[in-house]
Amino acid sequence: MAREGIIAVEEEVVVSGGPVGKANDWGAIIAGALGAIAVSIILFTAGSGFGISTVEPWSFANESPETFAIGTGIWLIVMQWLSAGFGGYLAGRLREKWVGLRTDEVLFRDTAHGLLAWALATVIVAALFAIGTGIAGTTAAVTAQEVSQEALEAAANSSIFPAVSLLGGGLIGAEAGGLGGYHRDAV
Repeated sequence: MAREGIIAVEEEVVVSGGPVGKANDWGAIIAGALGAIAVSIILFTAGSGFGISTVEPWSFANESPETFAIGTGIWLIVMQWLSAGFGGYLAGRLREKWVGLRTDEVLFRDTAHGLLAWALATVIVAALFAIGTGIAGTTAAVTAQEVSQEALEAAANSSIFPAVSLLGGGLIGAEAGGLGGYHRDAV
């Protein structure tokens, strides 16, 4: 019997951006982290320009230390969240577009890129602060022998605020990564 009418068709699926199995794009993550750090520096400088993170020692019109600390703390939180959002969006938008994946998997990978960009930026900034603090601490140890117990207690009691801010920054970075991926795919 002859087989008539049966045609064998081979289908080739082309996936842009490399193999689907590659779950992350470190170039996009590093770019997002560097973008977040740059925005942090710009906003920190802007805060100093607005007088948010400085005290004028030659002026008698300075705010009380409590008001200054609250204003500075709020500015640092806003600054961190804005930079996390920018870095996460950048990482999600720059990640290579994949064809052939489920929409929920693409969203997960975009948000993961935003979260990783935030995490990398946070680790880099923390390392730079640790180096700077080590240098400043060595210099201060020579001039001052004792740290006030009240200052240590105040630092310990207020440590929850940076932790909450960092957690919020991670969530904002992840959401911004998903938004960046959405805008990338909508084009």
